[in-house]
Amino acid sequence: MPEHLVLISPSANRVYAAATPSLITAETRALATGFGIPDIEVEPTVLGGVPYLAVRTPDHLAEDGVALLSNLSAVHALFRREGALLAPVELQRSERYPSDLVTIQKYQGKTNEQWTRLLLNVTAAATRHPRKLLDGTLQVFDPMCGRGTTLNLALSLGLDVTGVDLDRKDYEAYSAFIKTWLRQHRLKHTAEDKQLRTGGQTRGRRLDIEVAPTKEDFKAGAVQRASFLNTDTSDLDGLLRATSQDVIVTDTPYGVLHGSHGDRLARSPLDLLEVALSGWHRVLRSGGAIGLSFNRHVAPRSELSTLLQQHGFEPVTGEEDAFRHRVDASIDRDLLVAVKA
Repeated sequence: MPEHLVLISPSANRVYAAATPSLITAETRALATGFGIPDIEVEPTVLGGVPYLAVRTPDHLAEDGVALLSNLSAVHALFRREGALLAPVELQRSERYPSDLVTIQKYQGKTNEQWTRLLLNVTAAATRHPRKLLDGTLQVFDPMCGRGTTLNLALSLGLDVTGVDLDRKDYEAYSAFIKTWLRQHRLKHTAEDKQLRTGGQTRGRRLDIEVAPTKEDFKAGAVQRASFLNTDTSDLDGLLRATSQDVIVTDTPYGVLHGSHGDRLARSPLDLLEVALSGWHRVLRSGGAIGLSFNRHVAPRSELSTLLQQHGFEPVTGEEDAFRHRVDASIDRDLLVAVKA
């Protein structure tokens, strides 16, 4: 069988790096299923002391397959195996902006950006139209976006994205970061920070970004749009159009205190989801998918699955612990994906 080898990117997080080979294996299988690539064999391997992911297919990898492997969460390089030699394969990356858009922010409690990319990939693969992930038309919604890792990732991939978070400090930190980053990289853009109002009532603030990788793209209207709504995710009425989003991806509260997040994260994630999921369901398109990253210590998988079903989502079946990994002593992290019929 023809074989390709994915050279796995290093991670600054030692614990996450140890889990990456098994995580990227499960991610590749999920993407292959979503993209309709049959009979694929995937397993971690080591060559010369360096970790790779071996991918075998019955026939030579088609363009879709190369694009899929090129956009894994932890891909550094791609090779085609020819006997004892490795032939480089040009990556077909979706990134449109410098990588520091996603990597430069450092703060306590930040989610590893490779995990955020994996969550987006796996969730998009479960939708009715997974190829939207690669053609730039996927509409992304993070209803608990914190300081904007998902927003920055989606922008970097050429996707439109909306985030919601109630924490004013997170909103201000993101606003300051993205405006500075756009200026420093001299990208043609607009950034409008204003009151969030509906029906004559002030409900917080909103930041709306439009940006393009070149001046020519911006002039032609080929822009990416990001909006950050500084408001309550459990009350989205009048803020987002019904059935306007393709995927919902978010970190649920892990039950761990991180500075200013204390009051919000002290709440049970299940209690928060109970009051928020109906609104999230309303904004998701039929055939769309929701992907939740969660801490098993405070949100048992079975209870989370039941809660999603009660709000009209159907959990995607798969290998039970394929994405489970330890972050630290207090966080046993996993993900759960469900679709809207």
